[in-house]
Amino acid sequence: MTPLRIYSITEYLLKRKGRHSIHSPFVYDFLTRVIQDSTQYDFYERFKKAKKTVLHNKNVIETVDFGAASGNKQFATYRIQVNKLAAKHMGREKNYRLLYRMARYFKPNNILELGTSTGMATIALAAGQETGRIVTIEGCASVSNVAESLFHKMDFHRIELVIGNFDKVLGTTLSTFESLDMAYFDGNHRKLPTLDYFNQCLPNAHENSVFIFDDIHWSDEMESAWEQIKGRPEVSISIDLFHFGIVFFRKGVEKQHFILKH
Repeated sequence: MTPLRIYSITEYLLKRKGRHSIHSPFVYDFLTRVIQDSTQYDFYERFKKAKKTVLHNKNVIETVDFGAASGNKQFATYRIQVNKLAAKHMGREKNYRLLYRMARYFKPNNILELGTSTGMATIALAAGQETGRIVTIEGCASVSNVAESLFHKMDFHRIELVIGNFDKVLGTTLSTFESLDMAYFDGNHRKLPTLDYFNQCLPNAHENSVFIFDDIHWSDEMESAWEQIKGRPEVSISIDLFHFGIVFFRKGVEKQHFILKH
C-alpha cells in the first residue's frame, strides 16, 4: 500500500460521519435508505453467479488500455486471461451492491457508464434500473466481447454497448441522450480525461441527475480531479464514500460536502 493510499484512508476514517451528524434531509434519506440498506436483494445472488462466470473464464484475450495503465503512452496492449483481467479490475462486491441500490433508489430513465470492463458494474446498474435506457462505453473490443457474453448469459438484453476510445465516441454517444439521469465514470483514472468527460456530460445533467466517480482516492491525479469536480458551481451536494465520489445538482440547497461511512 502506497503512502498516498495510507494517508487517504486515514483522512477518510477520521472525517467520515454517521447518520446522526447529517442535517440534510436528502442526504440523510440517501444514507439510511441506500448506503446503509442491509436488505438481501435477490439480485445479489444473481451477481455472485455473474462474478463466478467471469472469474472462471480462462480464455486469453488481447486488450487495449487507453487509461492510466497505459502510462505516458496513448494506449497499451497486452495479452491476459479473462479471469485475471477481471480480478485485476473488479472492485469489492459491496460497491457493486451499492451501484444496484443507487439505481433502484433514484430510478434513472437514462444511464451512461464510461468503462464497461467485464460488465460487472453494468449489470448492477441495469438490474437496479429495471426499465429505461442504459449505455456503456468500452475502449477495447475484445473486453467488450467478454462483457456482451455476460450480458446475454445473465439475460440483460437491453444494455447498449458502444466500443471505442472515449475521446472519439463520447460526444456522439451523448448526442443520443436528451438528458442524463445517472452517469458512472470508471474508464480512465487520470485527472485531465476525468475532468474532460465530466465537462462533456455536464450539459446533459439536470436537477435530479446523479454522477458517480470510481476510485476518487486512487492517485494524486484522481484526488485533484475530485476536488475540482465537487467545487464546480453546478454541483450542490457531493459525497465521498472513499471508493466512490457522488455529486448532485439539486436546486435551492446550500452547497455541502459530506464524507460518509460505507
